[in-house]
Amino acid sequence: MGSTILATGHYVPERRVGNRELEARLGLEDGWIQRRTGIRERRYAAPGEALSDLAVAAGEMALSRAGFDRARVGLVVLATSTPDHLLPPTAPLVAHRLGLTGAGGIDMAGACGGFLHALAYADGFARIHKKPVLAIAANILSRRTNPAERASVILFADAAGAVLVAPDARKTSGIRGIDLATDGASYGLIEIPAGGSRRPFSAGIDPAETLMTIRDGRAVFVKAVDMMAASSEKALDAAGLALSDIRYVIPHQANARIIGAVQKKLGLPDNRLLSSVADYANSSAATIPLTLSLHAPEANLRPGERLLLCAAGAGLTGGALVYEL
Repeated sequence: MGSTILATGHYVPERRVGNRELEARLGLEDGWIQRRTGIRERRYAAPGEALSDLAVAAGEMALSRAGFDRARVGLVVLATSTPDHLLPPTAPLVAHRLGLTGAGGIDMAGACGGFLHALAYADGFARIHKKPVLAIAANILSRRTNPAERASVILFADAAGAVLVAPDARKTSGIRGIDLATDGASYGLIEIPAGGSRRPFSAGIDPAETLMTIRDGRAVFVKAVDMMAASSEKALDAAGLALSDIRYVIPHQANARIIGAVQKKLGLPDNRLLSSVADYANSSAATIPLTLSLHAPEANLRPGERLLLCAAGAGLTGGALVYEL
């Protein structure tokens, strides 16, 4: 028993935020952001939009594309760092709003690598319990970045992506090889310092400490590239496959420099790389399913074709997996 992706879905908010708006606010010359990151613009959620709104829209697209009986879905896995509330989790609300009356629901906080964990969980659940899973990754990072911190505010954005994973009779379908990685020695390189149990909310907390900070961008670059490339090679080895056996590689869309460095390390030609970072920036866990869904029409993926997905993010946590459709 394997698994297969029946359909993909995505949602991006309407508001487009171009580089000039940020460059003017940060005192940067025109074109600086695109030269450094490869990003032209990003999307920001409207004031009334919450994380669940983005997740529901992406999930609705996936379910509608599949024409699927919603009563059959057994689980909703939501990868996010920006839930509607710290408590309760957001996945039960998403399942309710999508009419998934027979589904369980769980949030996963895996930062930029969250979708890999969500897909691994979905694949295992579909194989073992023979029930479809809706795996969604979504973030509203425009509300978690410090508008005065150049290193983070130019990168992050809001978006959601979804995949509908179902049991499949083919034994080779689904995850063929996987390598999940952590580097806890680099735990503090990307963080929101206050608001957790280590430093709870209190009247004396500086509001800026409840926003994201990147402490050492160069170290993040080096470690993320190394983790994504090394895990990709390990996942291919675990699958007994070579890069030439992969139809498309979809790396986490951190920025164009990281994507390019991973591509170079893997020796991957341009025509087998899928990317969305230029127009949608970095929505953390959402970038991989967002990119997959955006490219689905022209990619024309067919059963038996294989994808290599890789990511690295805060924690550090990440990895790679090979998925056979």
